[in-house]
Amino acid sequence: MAEQYFAPDPSAPHDERLLTARALGLELRFFTDSATFSRDGLDEGSRLLLESLPPLSGHIADLGCGWGAIGCFLAAKNELAQLLMVDVNRRAVELARRNIVQNGIRNARAEEGDGLVCLPEGLDTVVTNPPIRAGKKIIYGLFAAAEKSLLPGGELYLVIRKSHGAESAKTYLETLFKQVERIQRDKGFWVLRCKKAE
Repeated sequence: MAEQYFAPDPSAPHDERLLTARALGLELRFFTDSATFSRDGLDEGSRLLLESLPPLSGHIADLGCGWGAIGCFLAAKNELAQLLMVDVNRRAVELARRNIVQNGIRNARAEEGDGLVCLPEGLDTVVTNPPIRAGKKIIYGLFAAAEKSLLPGGELYLVIRKSHGAESAKTYLETLFKQVERIQRDKGFWVLRCKKAE
């Protein structure tokens, strides 16, 4: 069985690629590799999430950043924001760091860490395309960690397929956040916006 993209230290042989991705009216170049999520390009869920977001500012975390697609596009589009990109996968974080440099982005950094425990407090926004294959216990833990890290009134945005538990995830998120709403859906994906109490 192929090594999962949320393995902390992948041992799969490298198969690096350089590809072009387009979103938010921007065109960026990315290094990708084996044992990382969606290594062939920007996936449909991440694209829908990006295109559903309002203009952002302040301190933002891309939780489970992979090779950095979401974080790099957000940083490039929202130049006044400060982006923290976090992933447990060392290979993915190394790629995200290279992709920040590759695209000349100055307002983002990537750090290796377990999203269940490593998010700093004081964030304005958290965005995530959660690692569904890691299981409900892990992704719900990531949602709870995001809520804890956010400032009062802060927001979590996430994308999840209906067939992968979007409805039950929304029900769980309603136990954490003051307001949870579906702001977009397309091709079986839901984008949820979760607002923390003021």
